[in-house]
Amino acid sequence: MRHTTLGHSAVSVTGLSFGAAGIGNLYTPVGPEQAAAAVDAAWDAGIRYFDTAPHYGLGLSERRLGEALRSRERSTYSLSTKVGRLLEPVPGGPVGDDLANGFAVPATHRRVWDFSADGVRRSIEDSLGRLGLDRIDIAYLHDPDGHAEEAFQQGYPALERLRAEGVIGAIGAGMNQTAMLTRFLRDTDVDVVLCAGRFTLLDQSALTALLPEAAARGKSVVVGGVFNSGLLADPRPGAMYDYAAAPPALLDRALRMDAVTRRHDIPLRAAALHYPLRHPAVASVLVGTRSAAEVQDAAELAGRTVPDDLWAELRAEGLLTEDGALS
Repeated sequence: MRHTTLGHSAVSVTGLSFGAAGIGNLYTPVGPEQAAAAVDAAWDAGIRYFDTAPHYGLGLSERRLGEALRSRERSTYSLSTKVGRLLEPVPGGPVGDDLANGFAVPATHRRVWDFSADGVRRSIEDSLGRLGLDRIDIAYLHDPDGHAEEAFQQGYPALERLRAEGVIGAIGAGMNQTAMLTRFLRDTDVDVVLCAGRFTLLDQSALTALLPEAAARGKSVVVGGVFNSGLLADPRPGAMYDYAAAPPALLDRALRMDAVTRRHDIPLRAAALHYPLRHPAVASVLVGTRSAAEVQDAAELAGRTVPDDLWAELRAEGLLTEDGALS
């Protein structure tokens, strides 16, 4: 599996990375044994970059990931977590569950937005405690959409200081949009941005400004959401696109793509996973998995060779619009 160093940092990531929201009980419960088996399968597949966040399962994802990685030699893998949401205990204990936020866990804590310098430092300290590890390799400002000025004026400088102190190896921001991520690339000294859902077979909006900016400045992009919530994994009526039912026009486009990839004996899921890695600024594709079987499937897809003729046919059919930045 390929390894890439993020931007101008010394942090290395694998081309396929493990997204740990699933083992934080995203949507439905995952047992502790299943969560541990998923991380073990990722390790066995050669994955050496693991991503988590306090938001995922109110800290459950961090605790499970840290426990699963604790016996591994720390220098052999990279781990990222995120800042911007502090977890505050609910007075008097949990009231119901956290499914309103997408996680099947007891609502033991509430999330408090905080991109202040103190909030960032506290978030890193809290994450280290939950992970039970001695360091975090990459820290992302997590979804600062509605907190731009605080994130740029306080949160980012705090991460920059932590990087200078050697507490963190690489810093960046993770979002579902391209405009603010492009601003981070242009106006700050981030090493990497995590862009979810905006560089896929169905949405190439990151090609407009974000990816050219990253390439020009020698910075890296990690791409998440390559299946756009499921439509590119299993295109059928009722499939989800960006957390909602897919509009008919997008479903039709995905089905036409599926027909093309089948003609080349390549699953659409494999094409969706490989597509972002064709851009030189993309260091890794982050795939959320919740079981050993899902990890093994992702690794098998990543190991396939997607022929150039497939991309050419998608372009010829008007299903893929690219610029010359793709190899």
